[in-house]
Amino acid sequence: MRQLLCLLALCLVFQVQADILLGKVIHVADDDTITILDVTNNQHKIRLTGVDALEKRQAFGNVSKHSLADMVAGQSVAVEWAKVDKYGRKVGKVLLAGLGANLEQVKRGLAWHYRAYEREQPVIDRLAYADAEVEAKAARRGLWADVEPVPPWEFRRKLKVETYR
Repeated sequence: MRQLLCLLALCLVFQVQADILLGKVIHVADDDTITILDVTNNQHKIRLTGVDALEKRQAFGNVSKHSLADMVAGQSVAVEWAKVDKYGRKVGKVLLAGLGANLEQVKRGLAWHYRAYEREQPVIDRLAYADAEVEAKAARRGLWADVEPVPPWEFRRKLKVETYR
């Protein structure tokens, strides 16, 4: 236990400093992208970090989007972000009244923990997201109710191959 506490303390010390953006969610584009309006009326597109959500044409894709929309649409949120992606979106953790929307989507079985980018997450978040995915899978929640769920990155790759045939 003592080693775990020391590890967590080190992680906090060496954690990349994130910026905080406050605003109201004015649009949910899909299950991992939202738009918020800040106090100066500037819009910011936000890509949820740590998760890869289902594509719209995948099983549970629309359920995932509706879950995120029900949770955050019209709500005031804080976004902890430290990166801008190639599409100009801030990549961050969306917090709503103490609830992490990103993590909640994984807990509900409506997003995968995006391990390809887990090094960008603080260790404590990485562990929480991984645990949430294991628990959702064991409980067969959301996408895990499917007999053979297809990760979104594989679904996109398959679509790309089929498009170029």
